[in-house]
Amino acid sequence: MQGLNAELQLLCGCSDRHIQVLESMACGVHRDVVRPFSRLCQRAADAGFDLRVASGFRAFDRQLHIWNLKACGQRPVLDNEGQVIDVNGLCERDKVFAILRWSALPGASRHHWGTDLDVYDAAAVPRDYQLQLIPEEYTGDGPFAPLSQWLAERIDQGEALGFVLPYEEDRGGVAPEPWHLSYKPLASRFEQQLTVAGLRLVLEQSELALKSTVLEHLDEIYGRFVYVR
Repeated sequence: MQGLNAELQLLCGCSDRHIQVLESMACGVHRDVVRPFSRLCQRAADAGFDLRVASGFRAFDRQLHIWNLKACGQRPVLDNEGQVIDVNGLCERDKVFAILRWSALPGASRHHWGTDLDVYDAAAVPRDYQLQLIPEEYTGDGPFAPLSQWLAERIDQGEALGFVLPYEEDRGGVAPEPWHLSYKPLASRFEQQLTVAGLRLVLEQSELALKSTVLEHLDEIYGRFVYVR
């Protein structure tokens, strides 16, 4: 992409120079997240959990691929209850907002920063378990409910080493994601740096499906789905 400075490339997932890939994590994370997350894993192990990362850094092109598949009806789009929606019956604006409920806008995903991780407890399931990353796995009798409760307690007690759950509650934007951890000391800084103007510059140069509709409603999208209050 043209005209993007180093900061905007990092913020929007167009660069991976800040990312460190560790075999033990099976993914990339921001280099400044490696140590605190390793410490959190040790604390989790002491409590009987095997904290693993299902998804860490995600580049702009990868998020774009996911978005475009959903926009074209080649990948499921879910409603608030997690049921598949027939996107062909929606107007473009409603389609955009339906996708945003469960999938970040390319350029605006917190995974671009390497500060945010989707986690699970490998000790709670067999090796061939097909991870779904759905709320039912992390609540009630779900296999990762104990881990979810432990993480929430550590955060409430200030013992999570800087990690938080940005989508713990439903604020009318992104659906609750109890698996989504964020390293706040870095993520909050990147969140402040990502502006609507910068995001627009990136999206205007992209091959984003439904681009004109996204750009038309970008201020609202930013307020509801990007900036976490």
